[in-house]
Amino acid sequence: MTLYQPFLDYAIAVLQERLELAAYPIPSGFEQKSAIVGKGKHQESVLTTSYASQSPKLRQIRAAHVQGGSSLQVLNFVIFPHLNYDLPFFGADLVTLPGGHLIALDMQPLFRDQPDYQKKYTQPILPIFESHQQHLPWGGDFPEEAQSFFSPAFLWTRPTQTEIVETRVFSAFQDYLQAYLDFVDRAEPITDADTLQEIEQAHLRYLRYRAEKDPARGMFTRFYGTEWTEEYIHGFLFDLERQLLVAQS
Repeated sequence: MTLYQPFLDYAIAVLQERLELAAYPIPSGFEQKSAIVGKGKHQESVLTTSYASQSPKLRQIRAAHVQGGSSLQVLNFVIFPHLNYDLPFFGADLVTLPGGHLIALDMQPLFRDQPDYQKKYTQPILPIFESHQQHLPWGGDFPEEAQSFFSPAFLWTRPTQTEIVETRVFSAFQDYLQAYLDFVDRAEPITDADTLQEIEQAHLRYLRYRAEKDPARGMFTRFYGTEWTEEYIHGFLFDLERQLLVAQS
């Protein structure tokens, strides 16, 4: 059992219980990929597996799970709503490297500077954030250019003990995901043309930023090469632009 497998197992079970799920196509060659890294005594096998599904309100629910033994464990789990809902994105970046754990959990707002939007989607989860932040203190600086994509309930922490990840972080992940699915339950489709345009632009802005700045790019390139990595990022992890082009053709 790897560190983040229970997180993924929990997420899939909850999604199956609460949503009407359908498969989301994973492009051929990306279901799983392995590599041998390091030399001699430090040699490790690394396995990257992908999960994807969708539901009537959620365009893509997807995970990239990297298992590299004691030195590397990563789970990137993201939910992208359909473009006719104003739902935020759900994002969990759970990273364990030799130097420690890096944990980021959030419901990333489409419109961070709109008070009504924050009242609808951030204020209800602030109590959850506050209850967990007392055990998972702020992880310090992160890029200024990224700050506009996060909510005031952004849980960013660097626990030093694996036990904290297995208990406190897992509990926060569960609470954030359940709260997000509560928002999904209540979400009503948007019909106003101007708002729909704003939503699409917000999605594209976020995905372009994430695809360009993906912190896993270097790691994946080292393991699997540039061609595989760029196609994985643009053709699966952040595939909206590709999907829109297909829809328009």
